[in-house]
Amino acid sequence: MGNQKLKWKAEEEEALLAGIAKHGPGKWKNILRDPEFADQLSHRSNIDLKDKWRNLSVAPNSQGSNNKPRPTKVKDEDVTLAIVATDSFKTVVDPKNVPRYDGMIFEALSALADANGSDVSSIFHFIEPRHEVPPNFRRILSSRLRRLAGQCKLVKVSTSKSLQNFYKIPESTGIGIPAPKAPKPKETPKPKETTTKPRQTNNQIPAVSQEMIDEAAITAACKVVEAENKIDVAKLAVEESEKVTKLAEETELLLQIAKEIHEKCSRGEIVLLA
Repeated sequence: MGNQKLKWKAEEEEALLAGIAKHGPGKWKNILRDPEFADQLSHRSNIDLKDKWRNLSVAPNSQGSNNKPRPTKVKDEDVTLAIVATDSFKTVVDPKNVPRYDGMIFEALSALADANGSDVSSIFHFIEPRHEVPPNFRRILSSRLRRLAGQCKLVKVSTSKSLQNFYKIPESTGIGIPAPKAPKPKETPKPKETTTKPRQTNNQIPAVSQEMIDEAAITAACKVVEAENKIDVAKLAVEESEKVTKLAEETELLLQIAKEIHEKCSRGEIVLLA
């Protein structure tokens, strides 16, 4: 059962918009059952999602028209909702900057190094003063954290005391780098009549600190994430192109139907809409 008194959070709105972009408007049960959005919308019902989506859809046109009746057209409304859902999803995920954003996330989690994980606010407050980010970066950050957790690149930690999710980097299973051995000291030559300076050995291996090893591991992990995300970006671009093509076809079909109805009405024919 949904809780009408519970205020909607940014993560819940983000999950709702992403679910609509994936399943379509009106598929509230499918969105609630989707494992990708179930955690964020666990305290919401079908009616909560429907009401929230209606409020988000009419918000841009609500100023100055509170007392005017709003006509409803079923087919036009479906097309409008689909356009809004597509635009909202594009705002959440920016394919061009995905590798850079993921690098920021790994940098923040490595620096925070919280054993219980870090929430979205902590990660956001770490990244914002250090990098140049867009105004809607908090929503982008929340979406990227969920996707990285779904790809098992991050571990999502949920607690019963808080509705927020915490994220951390999975424990590394790589082989540790052995510490270099110190070279054996050479025997000093016996003094001769002419004093000679001791030769400096170039084979001495400099000591490697644990901090350098950790930085190298983090850099390697970021490179792997960037390479994998480029593949995800390419797939996302193909999916977006298919959505736009399908939307254009549906819009063209609606326009053709409207033209046929207009021509019949102009000839005085009666048109019945099912």
